[in-house]
This record gives sequence, C-alpha cells and structure tokens, in this order.
Amino acid sequence: MKIIKFIQQFQTERNLLKGSVGFVPTMGALHSGHLSLIQQSLAENDNTVVSIFVNPTQFDNNNDLNNYPNLIESDVQQLQSLGVDCVLLPDFEQMYPDDYHYKVLENELSKKFCGAHRNGHFDGVLTIVMKLFNIVQPTKAYFGEKDFQQLTLIKQMVSAFFMPIEIIAGQTVRELDGLAMSSRNLNLSAEERMIAPKLYQTISSGKTLKQMTSILESYGFTVDYLEILNDRLLVAAYLGDVRLIDNVVIDKLEKVA
Repeated sequence: MKIIKFIQQFQTERNLLKGSVGFVPTMGALHSGHLSLIQQSLAENDNTVVSIFVNPTQFDNNNDLNNYPNLIESDVQQLQSLGVDCVLLPDFEQMYPDDYHYKVLENELSKKFCGAHRNGHFDGVLTIVMKLFNIVQPTKAYFGEKDFQQLTLIKQMVSAFFMPIEIIAGQTVRELDGLAMSSRNLNLSAEERMIAPKLYQTISSGKTLKQMTSILESYGFTVDYLEILNDRLLVAAYLGDVRLIDNVVIDKLEKVA
C-alpha cells in the first residue's frame, strides 16, 4: 500500500494505474461504515484509493473541528490490512493552495436541512469533493447513505459538471442497538451513548413529525430538524455537544405528518 502526502506525487502514481479506480474519501477515525464502502470498492474495481483529510472548510464550529477524532495510525493499519492500493494524506496547504478563495456553491438544497443550521457547510463539502475528484479521477466514488443530503448534493454536482464518475451509495451501517455508525460517536459520554440509539428508534416509530420531535426532546435531544427529502425522513439532533444525523426510508413508516 502506498501512502502519499503530496498531490503532485499522487498524480504521477495515478497515471500508472491500469483499469478502474474506486475512491472512498474520508476524514479518518474509520469505522465499519467506512470499511463497508472500502470493501465494496475493492470488490468492484481494479484499484482502490482512500483519502484521509479533515476538511476545515466544512466546519462551522471550531470546537467541532478541534474535537474531531484523530486516529491516523490505526486508520492506516486498517487500510493496509484490507488491501487498499493507495492512501492519500494531504494537508491544508496541499488541498487549498488558494486559501479557499475558490469554492463550489449550490443555491437550493445546500441551504436546507443541515445547510440551514451549519453556515457554509456544504460549500466546504462540495469544494473538497470536487478537488479530490479532480486529483484522484476515479471511475467510481463511494459515499454512505447516512448523510443523505450530502450524497444527493454530490450526485447532483457530478451531473451538473458532467463529471465521468459513478457515485455509489452504501447503506447506513449501524451498531447492534441501531445507532448509525459515525466518527463523532466517539465523543459521546457513556450516558449519552446509552441514549443515542433512541434517535433511530424514534424516527422509525411511524409517529407524526410533531410526536417524534417531542419524544426526542423528552430523551434529552435538541432537534435541529426533522424533515422529509424525497423518500427519506431526515433528522439532525444534538445530544450534549455531539451532533448526530440519521435518516429512514419513508415507505417503512406507518405515517408521516
């Protein structure tokens, strides 16, 4: 497995790759959700590239950025054991030589849901994904359905800019108690970790949006939003200082109002 920190070096290596290239962009602190995407890429492509870069431009809260888990050594070990071909580990200067003077903007969906509560979040997400796509030039790129709004925006961006990349959606991977796997789960206290599965249980309950909001608040969640996008019921809620997101397919609910 090659570990590359410099973009120019990666581009040289990229030109040597033969066949299809699968790409999984991550911010590290890898969990089973990431690993399922990587395993899918390994099964479907001749080469698999994984990037690890904690992207500061998508954080609207410095505390959230500063508290984001950093497990780079164990992440690299996991990737090597899986048989990943290449890991891209750039720093801010590599990814933003323009100091973020240029960015990708979307003016509708990115302003709703998470975008309505995290100023500039999706500008940062779409910009870094565009940069990584231009560097890696993947055949297929893999994203989890847990962040359904992000997945939708990336699909739309690829279509809008005629990018020859197939976006593959991976199903949300959950803990045994139903909690969607997330790197941020590591920041939950022991008590909060006991409560966190109530998020998925509640949005799967088939009750009305108003009822579900009240139930979540009774458990101690602070609900950012609980709304519908396409065939999904999306939720974002704080438990203490940790912001959790999840979604369920609406046709699996008894009623939504």
